[in-house]
Amino acid sequence: MFRRAAIALVALLASACTHTTPAAAPTPDPATQRTITTGALEGFVDTSTGAHVWRSIPFAAPPVGDLRWRAPRPPAAWSGVRPAVAEAPWCPQALSALDGVGKSEWGKIVGQEDCLYLNVYAPPLSADAAKTARLPVMMWIHGGSNVWGRAAQYDGATLAAKRNVIVVVVQYRLGVLGWLAHPALRESAQIPDDASANFALLDHVSALEWIRDNIGAFGGDTSRVTIFGESAGGLDVAALLASPRAKGLFHRAIVQSGSVRTVPLAVAEAGDAEMKDSGQSIAAKLTRGGPVTAAALRAAPLADVFKSYDTSRESRGLPLVIADGVTLPKDGILAALADPARVNAVPTILGTNRDEMKLFNALNPALSKRVLGIFPQARDPVLYEAMSHYPSRNWRATAVDAPAAALTTGAGNAQVWTYRFDWDEAGSVAFTDLGQMLGAAHSMEIPFMFGHFVLLGRFDQFAFTKENAPGRLALSDQMMGYWTRFAATGDPSGADAPAWTRFTTAEGQPNTMVFDTAKDGGVRMIADRETQPKLVAELFADATLGADARRCAVFAAMATWNKEMRGMDDGRCSATEAPPSRGR
Repeated sequence: MFRRAAIALVALLASACTHTTPAAAPTPDPATQRTITTGALEGFVDTSTGAHVWRSIPFAAPPVGDLRWRAPRPPAAWSGVRPAVAEAPWCPQALSALDGVGKSEWGKIVGQEDCLYLNVYAPPLSADAAKTARLPVMMWIHGGSNVWGRAAQYDGATLAAKRNVIVVVVQYRLGVLGWLAHPALRESAQIPDDASANFALLDHVSALEWIRDNIGAFGGDTSRVTIFGESAGGLDVAALLASPRAKGLFHRAIVQSGSVRTVPLAVAEAGDAEMKDSGQSIAAKLTRGGPVTAAALRAAPLADVFKSYDTSRESRGLPLVIADGVTLPKDGILAALADPARVNAVPTILGTNRDEMKLFNALNPALSKRVLGIFPQARDPVLYEAMSHYPSRNWRATAVDAPAAALTTGAGNAQVWTYRFDWDEAGSVAFTDLGQMLGAAHSMEIPFMFGHFVLLGRFDQFAFTKENAPGRLALSDQMMGYWTRFAATGDPSGADAPAWTRFTTAEGQPNTMVFDTAKDGGVRMIADRETQPKLVAELFADATLGADARRCAVFAAMATWNKEMRGMDDGRCSATEAPPSRGR
């Protein structure tokens, strides 16, 4: 749902990006040799943390040829000792600024379909000690609108070594290769799961099955598996909470800046006025007017697959998650979360960042200008803040408060916690005040939670400075503690940290944990529950915006992405459109 969250920050604040040569793969270390169901492998020791790391472990057979647009199949075994030190090939995706290439290469398709690999990070344990360690396991699902991203972007070494957990980072099929609905594919099913339209969701299921069968060799406890993900990865975590195929494969869930939106199967297949890249339109392009058969679709060259739909950032893109009736109920994620008979009822954390939309607004030429062609500033500071404030709160209403209420009031799950990430102390660079332009933007919590402050490429040095290091590192340590206590016990609270009480719909009662540094109030509980009618009422009473035209621009920005809000303006904004949105 959220198009390449941190990608274009490099483009904003660097006049050019040049490709950098990948670092040489580490040397395999015999101390990391492990044997799993498919054979022996050997990873390496991370020199900074001492963590043991294994990369590029296949968790499924390559989804190529006749396995394209099918459920993942088991990986093949190998003989000898497999080196597990080089990064896995990327799943096919379009290049961006963050990939270290010049603007002329943005949009270029890279990667290969043989990409279903995962990385494992563990505290330093001998092979014998690992067999009995039984440490909590945390499986990370990356974001990127389900069209972009890869395991190499996320380093779990600090989290694993410092907090004594096993971290697994998975790759999954992206874009149309991961999410496609067409009757020809369903009719060619060899097993029931092949009839799904959510092939990437089945990749996550396959990774969880791999964890169930193999993680003990690395020191993991198969009865304490936490799934966590951000942005589109958070959406995928929510989908797994609603998926009958994932039942029993995980035991806690964390949704970071996610969503619960699904596309009906009929719309994903045939399209509608707003979704042009349907399964049928893509299939027609791939078969060039000939008969649409599963064999013809699977035989199409990869380049043609990517030419068959809009891969630009301005596009609303493909269906992100499809209510296919196989991996997800036909009435969607939110309905399943509210149903005790269908939801995978596990302890769950949901949260957003206070200023989610500032990342996207900083990229929007209607809202921001470029000093010297590089450094972003708000064109209209008042409108910029409003276009960030209200849509960010709306994100929270739909991605946190609504599903939290569904889980608790609807499904009767009393083990739900919510948070809001508020850190906004990023530094300045030249003409840009990052605290004002970005604040607690989308994806900014990721380095805090991983304890690894690498997020924005060459821009990191300006965001994460020596001046903000004391508070930033203290907050990171607190967040890692909450996340890993939750993974270990199913409850994030601990004796040495402020109590994180459970979510409640009771009016005025503390229900949300705020994550911030001591100088801005610290980690604390607040009462904070959002609804769309409440937001709309506050927006149209906001005196700082002056004319209704500005209020309507903010309203349209929300209604564009939230159909259920259309009409809540009581007709005041029928002729008003928001500035174009870039990034979602």
